[in-house]
Amino acid sequence: MPVLWRGNRNYFEGTSRVTVPVNTKNPAAASVARPSLGAQLLRRKPIGQMVSEAGKGEGGNQLVRSFGVFQLTMISVGATLGTGILVILGESVPLAGPAIWISFVIAGLAALLSAVSYAEMAGLVPVAGSSYSYSYATMGEGMAWICGWCLVLEYAVSVAAVAVGAGQYVNETLAAFGQFLPDAMSQPPGDGGLVNVPAMVIVVLAMILLVRGARESAWINTAIVIVKVGILIFFCAVAFTAFNAGNFEPLLPMGAAGVSAAASSVFFSYIGFDAASTAGEEARNPKRDLPRAIMLSMVIVTTIYVLVAVAAIGARPWGWFDGTEAALVQILHEITGQPWIALVFSIGAVLAIASIVLTVLYGQTRIMLSMSRDGMVPKVFGRVSRRTGTPVAGTLIIGTAVALTAGLVPLGALADATSIGTLFAFALVNVAVIYLRRNRPDLERSFRVPLYPITPILGTLMCAYLMLNLGADTWITFGVWMLVGIAIYFGYGRRNSKVAELSEQDYRELTARAVSPESVKAANS
Repeated sequence: MPVLWRGNRNYFEGTSRVTVPVNTKNPAAASVARPSLGAQLLRRKPIGQMVSEAGKGEGGNQLVRSFGVFQLTMISVGATLGTGILVILGESVPLAGPAIWISFVIAGLAALLSAVSYAEMAGLVPVAGSSYSYSYATMGEGMAWICGWCLVLEYAVSVAAVAVGAGQYVNETLAAFGQFLPDAMSQPPGDGGLVNVPAMVIVVLAMILLVRGARESAWINTAIVIVKVGILIFFCAVAFTAFNAGNFEPLLPMGAAGVSAAASSVFFSYIGFDAASTAGEEARNPKRDLPRAIMLSMVIVTTIYVLVAVAAIGARPWGWFDGTEAALVQILHEITGQPWIALVFSIGAVLAIASIVLTVLYGQTRIMLSMSRDGMVPKVFGRVSRRTGTPVAGTLIIGTAVALTAGLVPLGALADATSIGTLFAFALVNVAVIYLRRNRPDLERSFRVPLYPITPILGTLMCAYLMLNLGADTWITFGVWMLVGIAIYFGYGRRNSKVAELSEQDYRELTARAVSPESVKAANS
């Protein structure tokens, strides 16, 4: 029998279980000629292999399946809602003027077009790797690595970018008691400080919670999401009491170009809706619940973003936002004159930021687990604790790196670089849907993209359009990031890839095998 893996392993593909013996007396027989670089970059990981490996960590320990559609929706909402409104509103309003709500609609449309593609792929390939796994199944190892490296930018770096904004709201909270943190402790270098202590503390607390268990983290996140939805609705109720329709004139002071530039910037606000797809191996019924959670979260987040943006502009002229930090808190304070209202909102804002940090950091650890399982990153990221059912070592490593980044790097550079990496990953998911519809129409899909192929094509074009509207500095940062990623791939991933260990014959056989509903059900049980 041909050798599939080095060592004795059970390989579950389709409906059959194959035990592969290794000829230990003849080491040459156990070795498999690795494919050429070009062939390896194009090798796709069989979907059946992904499904069979779902939930398994390094050493055989299992992740715990405990999430239903409600918890999955709250993960996506928790990872998304609040970022643009609470942290970067002061940076985006000066670009678009009163039309900032249009920018949120444009960015939301781009996200929605990609969200429906995510929903189809999440139901089809219900694993933890998100768009990394989808790219591996459709476009091969080379594009999968690029996508995975973009996801590191999207998840780990966005956690740091969001956490940076915590210092502003901590100071708003302390101001109610006549106290404040000095810039040296609440701002990173480059923004007038030495280290952003609140940002680091929030990341460390989220890391500790994730180490304790995914179920506990999900319930705490749900409670925080309810609080932050409540405070944003409360803000709208107060802001509309001071609504002035004249603040919307002229609607486009910076022209359509300003609206487009702001849309590219506030797209950062929608990063996280795909977080539910990283929980595919901890969902009780991923093929049914993942698509529902992704679509529900998009509806909730977009509605609240537009509502808050309209309320904020109605309460204050757009020029007022230029250079304003913690804008929503200041609006509440100026309208009501009651310090306790600003205090309550500031506490809620800190909790909202904590929720984003918690859920996005969760997603990053699961993506790294999936990449580790494929040999793309070291095995330590794939080790699952038998006691907690979580990747403890990987969570500690990633959490520490993110905490240091949050404490030492300014927000602006992080947010823009994150947006371009995310847009690239979203575009790949749209392409993946088109590929699998054309090449694997036999696969069972629990959700299908409406108006195919128009929707995924528009999603790809919209992502490309928003990427082109980002500045040259952002593109340079992205280019440097990708060069680092390519170096890591050639230094580690190419030599340790599990898919590359398959012989050409075995690879072709496994790729040609069908994925039966029974195998998916067995893997998810």
